[in-house]
Parts: sequence; structure tokens; C-alpha cells
Amino acid sequence: MRDHPQGDPDIWTGRATNRAQWLLALGGAACMALGIALAVESAWTSGIVPLVMSVVGCIAAGLLVLFGTLAFVHVAVKVDKDCLEVRCGHIGVPRRRIPLSLVAGAEFAPRVTPRQWGGWGYRWRPEKGTAVVVRRGEGVVLRLWDGHTFTITVDNAETAVRVIRARLHPSLPGATH
Repeated sequence: MRDHPQGDPDIWTGRATNRAQWLLALGGAACMALGIALAVESAWTSGIVPLVMSVVGCIAAGLLVLFGTLAFVHVAVKVDKDCLEVRCGHIGVPRRRIPLSLVAGAEFAPRVTPRQWGGWGYRWRPEKGTAVVVRRGEGVVLRLWDGHTFTITVDNAETAVRVIRARLHPSLPGATH
């Protein structure tokens, strides 16, 4: 975790990682391996249709679990002078950019859990808002001017909240000074 990268002191970066999701990814890889083994050995005597369904099902389930877990094995947060950007996984997708002009406030959440949001990943609950949850622990809760909230689990969330609060403008978006 870095509070300021070497290049630009006006940018705060943080990240959170969940190593337990590597076990789920391993389970997805095992499911794919089972599908491939079924396709190669094909010792089924009950016909081709059950074999094809089993192979396709195992490979599809394995890919879904593998890529679904790898997409949320970590989250990277960047706060610059204009916006907050959240990138998930190794390829940075899903990604969300929130201009700070749309943020009404930021709070530190000492304990955010996947159970509160219904699991890991990019989550939405009507009564709570939207969240990116990759592990349990501290997080940042953004209150947006439109009444929604956005929660991110990230290491050193207290520093992120201080940086965001320092960059917020007290007026509504579009208001004249």
C-alpha cells in the first residue's frame, strides 16, 4: 500500500487483495480439467449427448468460476484531483470512475464484510447502494449527490477518506459561485 507513488504526489493509490479467492480459482481450473479429461478419455457408453453435455458443462462452469474469481482477487483505487477510479482484477475490469464533483461526502467504514453485500465482487443492493468488495475489513463509503452510496474495500481507507475530503468542493455540481 502506498499513500503517494513516486511520480505524482497529488495522486493517492491503494489496493486490497483477497488471497482466498485463489482457492476458488483453483476449483474453477479443476472443473475445466475435469471437462477436458472427460472429452479426451470419453469412456462413456451411454451415448454422445450426455458426454457432450458433461464436457461443455464442466468447461463452462470452470471458466465462469475461474474468470469470475480472478476478476475480483484484488482492487486498485486511485484518487487524483478530479476523480476516484476503481479497477478490479489483473486487467482492470470492471472499472468505475467517479468524478469528485459528484461526491457529497466520504466516510471510513472500519468493517465491511462480503456477508453485508451478499458476497465478493461488484455488488448492488437497493437499500445499501453499490460496492466493490474483495475482502472483509476497512473500506471507504462515498455518499454521492444523487443520494446513492459507493463502498470500496481498500487498505488504509482512513487516509483515502482524508484525501477525498480534502479534495471535495462544498457546492452542488452545476451550482454557480
